[in-house]
Amino acid sequence: MTPNRTLAPTVAAVGLFKDELVALRQDLHRHPELGFEEHRTAERIATFLQVLGIEVHRNVGRTGVVGVLRGRSVASGRSIGLRADMDALPIQELGDASYSSRRPGTMHGCGHDGHCAILLGAARYLAQTRRFDGTVYFFFQPGEEGHAGAREMIRDGLFERFPAERVFALHNWPSLPAGTIALNPGPMMAAIDKFSVRVQGQGGHGAHPQQAIDPILVGSKIVSAVHTIVSRNVNPVDAAVISFQSFQSGAPEALSVIPDHATLHGMVKWFKPEVQQVLRDRLIATAQSVAETFGAKATVHYEPLYPPTVNTPAEAAAVERVARRVVGDERVVGDMEPSMGSEDFAFMLAERPGAYFRLGQGMTDGRFLHHPRYDFNDETIPVGSGVFAALAEELMPL
Repeated sequence: MTPNRTLAPTVAAVGLFKDELVALRQDLHRHPELGFEEHRTAERIATFLQVLGIEVHRNVGRTGVVGVLRGRSVASGRSIGLRADMDALPIQELGDASYSSRRPGTMHGCGHDGHCAILLGAARYLAQTRRFDGTVYFFFQPGEEGHAGAREMIRDGLFERFPAERVFALHNWPSLPAGTIALNPGPMMAAIDKFSVRVQGQGGHGAHPQQAIDPILVGSKIVSAVHTIVSRNVNPVDAAVISFQSFQSGAPEALSVIPDHATLHGMVKWFKPEVQQVLRDRLIATAQSVAETFGAKATVHYEPLYPPTVNTPAEAAAVERVARRVVGDERVVGDMEPSMGSEDFAFMLAERPGAYFRLGQGMTDGRFLHHPRYDFNDETIPVGSGVFAALAEELMPL
């Protein structure tokens, strides 16, 4: 995909070596690795950067890679961090591309392979031109998919060792037109917490339920009651979600057996801390009180995971300004609605001003992120690389 206009210099330049980036992206897709297991991925990235003459640091935040590139001058003292996530998902790929996953039960179903190719494209362009005054840090982050890899890199001294003044990241977005850049100057992604509920009942014979305390029944009532929390305890103008993703109890082959316990797992999404507190308190109280009603006991474990991903206005404005120059006004959305999805780039934005933006993929067949047939649109790689590179030139001019 290319915009219907004269290509921006950064996009055109990356387009000259697009085939190499596509080949690398498809190789990463063929060999996906889960969070904190990205050893092959990290080595491929590190080798690519080294060939460009970029200073490379391995094992930052366990399996992360950081590249350091200085411009023609560093007199300004400016610096920015550009981030790409590296990990895949525990999904069995159903796609039939020649480069489909060779690892059973693992696939790049969220496009992180494309993100790596995009950032490497920006690195190659910037290494060739060095048309900036300052330092660019390329953050290749592990474990975004539920492992808080960004937090792990920060705990490993990311910003002390690589003191980026501002940070930027992108994520592909299937439903946007290909090559479109979209963001807003505030919240982009919701926070996420996870919880588990263990319901302790009393096992018994399925034909004599009066002698047991059925944890499956109790768990079902808890699910129903918890799903009323958002509608009846949260201000309707505030976004919030509670969802269950797992309900485990008993065994299919245990005919006429009422199990003695059930375990439920779920997640909570929010933007405002006061909403988080309401959701947490009501979830715990609801689960415990419902269980008590039936003579059972519910033990709730609640764990905050990622904070909300919130852009700082000045940095969001910089991305929008650069994107309009790179892809044209018609392919920039400056007021994108926030998503209830979550993103651990939030940890970096909690440490530094910055912005997180979308790169449209132009998919209209329903294959959204985390779909077993999802595949990144390689035609958008030069656009993503071009915006990243133009940000470096814009924010650290010679």
